[in-house]
Amino acid sequence: MTLSSLLHILEFVQLFVETNERLCFMNVSPGEVIRSLFYNKNNDSLITVSVYSSDSFSSLKCRSTRIEYIRRGKPDAGFALFESESLKWPGFVEFDDVNGKVLTYSAQDSIYKVFDLKNYTMLYSISDKHVQEIKISPGIMLLIFNRATSHVPLKILSIEDGTVLKSFNHLLHRNKKVEFIEQFNEKLLVKQESENLQILDVRNTELMEVSKTEFMTPSAFIFLYENQLFLTFRNRTVSVWNFRGERVTSFEDHMLWHPDCNTNNIYITCDQDLIISYCKASSDDHWAEGNAGSINISNILTGKCLAKINSTNHPLEADDCGCSSNCSKQKYSPVRSTVSEALEDITALFYDEERNEIYTGNRHGLVHVWSN
Repeated sequence: MTLSSLLHILEFVQLFVETNERLCFMNVSPGEVIRSLFYNKNNDSLITVSVYSSDSFSSLKCRSTRIEYIRRGKPDAGFALFESESLKWPGFVEFDDVNGKVLTYSAQDSIYKVFDLKNYTMLYSISDKHVQEIKISPGIMLLIFNRATSHVPLKILSIEDGTVLKSFNHLLHRNKKVEFIEQFNEKLLVKQESENLQILDVRNTELMEVSKTEFMTPSAFIFLYENQLFLTFRNRTVSVWNFRGERVTSFEDHMLWHPDCNTNNIYITCDQDLIISYCKASSDDHWAEGNAGSINISNILTGKCLAKINSTNHPLEADDCGCSSNCSKQKYSPVRSTVSEALEDITALFYDEERNEIYTGNRHGLVHVWSN
């Protein structure tokens, strides 16, 4: 989900916080569990991706609801999307806000389909049982095929119409597992087990390598398109790299709370100059209590920690539903938490750049707002 999509979804959170009223439940059917949300700026609607108890939560179902209906408390005024598609696991749906496209995969018949995000019309399909994975970048898609003994076949397609722009084989070390293949514009990043990182320029086939002792396989990437850099996450640490294979930033105080890099707890500003994360409290943090972490704000280009929200004993109010789902007024009763309690078990984090507020949610279902 992109930053702009999250920003518009947070409008609902803001309205809830300001009015203390629930707008509606987006779950419109019995046994429905919403897995993810996507704000479609093209038609001012919210897309829900759900699973249902009726089929043992095995198939994804998508639904589009205009924002005006949600504000009126009429979530059932939406309509179903991609009804012709079988999205049973390991099938999936992926929303691409940058290119304005939707990618679906039907595992049943091994067909990928690309839809227009504006009107949900199908643009083209890719039917090939040998496609192992698809990566999406601005304007293009990378098709990664099942590897051969000494190479992996790759194709670069136009995201608009599926035209093949380039088809080539990337040589591999025999009997070495491919740990990842990532696409960033014209750059291809390939890493095999116990081997150096390879950075290939697909325009001119220029290849450079980064020592395996310098670059170890991360658990996640975030590409910074504005700065032509990328972030790697490994063992709670964050590093910033350029495409010459150079580490440009190491952070002085930014040890992430989750060892496996839960990106729900990380926010990158639109200018891509700041990273805000849920972190482990430092050993010299005398305010830290129990299992409370901290919210750290760091400069991406320098690695300096600019600000930190620590545990204190000052009271903090968070709104939690204190009534039943059929309450006519749909009012909420405040639940009081200490800052230390609010900093425990955070599962989601968002920064509203316009309002200069940080929103956090925890495993208890509480939303806290941090503001100056």
